[in-house]
Amino acid sequence: MSTTLLPPHRLSRRGFIKGSAALGIGTAALGLAPAWANPWGQTSSYPKGVESGPDISLAIRRQSVPIAGQSARPITLNGTSPGPLIRLKEGQDVTLRVTNLLDEPTSIHWHGILLPPEMDGVPGVSFAGIMPGETFTYRFPLRQSGTYWYHSHSGLQEQIGHVGPLVIDAEQREPFRYDREHVLLLTDWSFEDPSTIFHNLKTGEGYYNFQERTLGDFIADVDRQGLASTWEARAMWGRMRMSSRDIADVTGATYTYLLNGHSPDDNWTALFRPGETQRLRVINGSAMSYFDVRIPGLEMTVVAADGQPVRPVPVEEFRIGVAETYDVLVTPKDDVAYTIFAESMDRSGFARGTLAPRMGMVAPVPERRRIADRGMEAMGAHDGMDHGSMAGMDHSSMAGMDHGSMAGMDHSSMAGMDHGSMAGMDHSNMGGMDHGSMAGMDHSNMAGMDHAQMDSTESATGTAMLPVGVAQPGSRLDQPGIGLDARERRVLVYQDLKAIAPWPDRRPPGRELELHLTGNMERYMWSFDGKKFSEVSGPIHFDKGERLRLILVNRTMMEHPIHLHGMWMELENGAGELIPRKHTLNVKPGERLSALITADAEGSWAFHCHLLYHMDAGMFRVVKVA
Repeated sequence: MSTTLLPPHRLSRRGFIKGSAALGIGTAALGLAPAWANPWGQTSSYPKGVESGPDISLAIRRQSVPIAGQSARPITLNGTSPGPLIRLKEGQDVTLRVTNLLDEPTSIHWHGILLPPEMDGVPGVSFAGIMPGETFTYRFPLRQSGTYWYHSHSGLQEQIGHVGPLVIDAEQREPFRYDREHVLLLTDWSFEDPSTIFHNLKTGEGYYNFQERTLGDFIADVDRQGLASTWEARAMWGRMRMSSRDIADVTGATYTYLLNGHSPDDNWTALFRPGETQRLRVINGSAMSYFDVRIPGLEMTVVAADGQPVRPVPVEEFRIGVAETYDVLVTPKDDVAYTIFAESMDRSGFARGTLAPRMGMVAPVPERRRIADRGMEAMGAHDGMDHGSMAGMDHSSMAGMDHGSMAGMDHSSMAGMDHGSMAGMDHSNMGGMDHGSMAGMDHSNMAGMDHAQMDSTESATGTAMLPVGVAQPGSRLDQPGIGLDARERRVLVYQDLKAIAPWPDRRPPGRELELHLTGNMERYMWSFDGKKFSEVSGPIHFDKGERLRLILVNRTMMEHPIHLHGMWMELENGAGELIPRKHTLNVKPGERLSALITADAEGSWAFHCHLLYHMDAGMFRVVKVA
C-alpha cells in the first residue's frame, strides 16, 4: 500500500456500523460499545465505551473486573478499566469533571496535551490532587488534534488500570484518507500489587528476569564466536555486576499484556471490509513495557507520531515506547484474518488481537523471537567510550565497576538511604518538597560546566553549535533498537520521521542544556545527573519564550522514554526543517540525542522517565518556565 499526502477532500462515509450491518453483525456481538462517528464520516470502535465532549464527567473507583479470566480489582473510570475513549474536537473549550470515589487521592494527566499548568494534573507540581470524595473540574482549550491518552499521576495507580485513550479530531480534514478506525491501547497488567513489584525491584537486580543466560547459551556462543571471546564477554558482565539480558525490569513473568483490556486468549477482534483502509491509533499506555508491533501479511503506513502528522512511512514493524502513540494505515484486500501482534521488547510475552472481515475468524500467531543480548553500545553507556574501541582494551580495569558509576558519579554516598519509603508516593511529591517555592538550582553539574551561561554560538564542548535539525554525534536514530533486525523486515526508526511542514518557530537555539540519564540497576535507583528527585534543590529553569536545545545522554543500560509536560520536543533526527514534534522521546542505552524546545508555556511542568518505577525511584524533575 502506498499513501500520498492529499489536499482537503471529501472522505468516504462507509463506517463501522454500516459495514457491520452489511455483514449481518451487530456491535453487541463484537463485545464493543456502539461506534462513535467522527466529523469526517469515519467511525471509531473501542470496546470500553466512548465519552464525547465538550462536557464530560468521569468517576474513579476500585471495582471487581475479570482480567485474563481471573478476578481482579483494578481502578476503573466510569466502570471500565482501561477507561473509556474520550473523544474531543480541536478548537473546543472542554470541561472534564473528575470525581474521586477511591479511598486515596488521585489525579488525571492529559498526556501530550498543551494546556494551562494548573490543568496538567500532576500532584505537587501543578495542583494538589483530587482528594477522596471530591470532584475536580478540568477546563482548557484544545489547540491540537491527534491520538493521545490519559492516566493517573498519583502513586502507582497507572499500574492498576488508571489509564485510557484520548482522541482529538482535527478541525481541518487530515492529509490522508481512510474508511474506518480502531483504537488500540496496549497495557501491562499484574496481579501483584504495584508496591510489591517496586519492593521486589529494590530487593534484587533481575528479580523478574527469568531469561538469564544458560549453559546452553554459553555453548552456543562458544560455537559461534570462540571460547576466548565468549569467556571475556561473560567475565566483563560479571565484573560489572550486570546482565546482558537486562532488557526489561518487569517482564511476562508477572505481566499479562493486554490489548484494549483483553488478554491474548480473549482474541479481541476489529472488523474490516476487504479493500477498506483502516486507521489504527496505537497507544502504549503500559507502566513499564515496550512493544514491537506488526501485522503479518500487511504493510503498515505510519502517518502520525505522538499525535502529530508525519510524512507517510511504509513499514512492516515498529517499536512503541511507553507513552508513545503511532497512527498507521492498513488496507487489507483479501477476505482473511490478520493477527495484530504486539511482542514485548524482552520477548517474555505479547498482546494480541485480530483484524478480520467476520467475527470468529483467527490467524496464526507468530512464534515469539528469542531474547537478544545487550552489546557493546550498552557498555559504552558507562563512560562515553567509543563503542567500537573496546576490542583489545584492558578490561581488567573495569573490575568492581558499579552499574551506576557512570561519568564519575559517586554513588557510595547513596548507601543507607531509605529507598523503600518512596513506594506509593505521588510522583511529584518526593521528599515533601514545595515545588512552588523551589529556587533556581544549577542543573548543569556535568564536569563543572554552567550550561545556563552558554551563549548562542557555543555548545557544551566549547565548539560551535550544530545546525538546527542535525542529529547529535552518538545518536543511533537510524537503528530500531535491541532485538529488531532491519534485514528481516522494514522497521520504523526515528530517522524516518519527518513533519509535513516546518514548525512555526524557526529560530535556532539560544543555548544548550545537557542532561544525563543515570541510575544503578543493582540498587534500583534512577536519576538525572546522578541525583534523584528527592535530592535536588530546585527546578530546571527555562526562560519564557526562549528557544533552547535539550541534549539527553543515556548513561544507563536501559531504554528510557523521556516525557516533557506542557511543551513539544522537536527531535533533531537529521530531517532539517522537517524534524518531528514529539511529547515522549525514547533514548537507547549509551545514546546521545537532542530536541529543540520553544519555552512558550509559563509555569511548572513535570519532566521524567515514563517507566513508572523509574520515575518513582527518582528519575523525575520539574521544569519552571518563567
